Amino acid sequence: MHFPLDLHIGKLTLPVHFICETLSFFIGYRYYAYLRKHTTDAISDHNRLLIFVGAAAGAFLGSHVVGILENPEYIKHLSLYNFMANKTIVGGLLGGLIGVELVKNIIGVKTSSGDMMVYPLILAMIIGRTGCFFAGLEDGTYGVVSTLPWAINFGDGVYRHPTNLYEILFWLMLWLALASVSKKHTLADGAKFKLFMVSYLLFRFFIEFIKPAYFYSFGVSTIQLVCLGGLLYYYKVFTKPLKLIAHA
Repeated sequence: MHFPLDLHIGKLTLPVHFICETLSFFIGYRYYAYLRKHTTDAISDHNRLLIFVGAAAGAFLGSHVVGILENPEYIKHLSLYNFMANKTIVGGLLGGLIGVELVKNIIGVKTSSGDMMVYPLILAMIIGRTGCFFAGLEDGTYGVVSTLPWAINFGDGVYRHPTNLYEILFWLMLWLALASVSKKHTLADGAKFKLFMVSYLLFRFFIEFIKPAYFYSFGVSTIQLVCLGGLLYYYKVFTKPLKLIAHA
């Protein structure tokens, strides 16, 4: 296989990464719309729309701001191009969370709005990370040099950890785990989204150690600091785990 992988249609060349990224948004949203149609939603259509706008705006800003902060060189040479070219899922998720909470506070919605988004988000992440894998070195989501049997040469002769594939495996396992827990227990309002966020923040914190990130003198990267901030926000998941289960 040659990286990056492109799809050729006549004279048109489309990067598979771009195709997967586009499909991740489209299919993820359609799955969300399907789930909402077949689920009793305590939040009105109008409020859902406002919350969705808050999530999108927060995710956009969060993903690009954290993306810029990942490397001090980008800060020194800050430009609109660098801002738009650098983004990260961790910043997008936490930025989206902030946007949602701000909007909900303004419109007075107390019910959790994230549970219905969990499975669509996981599906979108799987499709998106598939595109990241096929982008090879261009995407920057690969891992450090590795001699493991499954290490992959992304086109420059160097074998690296396929961390984008690790993440796809993580999402599949999380989906199965959440589905299994949901069948055995009735989760409290918002618990599924909390488990989703905490699981991914923990995963990203540890996977960053085998990615070629910029690490500060105290041993962690910007992404890891952001992950720790998110985990601190969800500290009750660790201190009061039983509250994740709904009680009749």
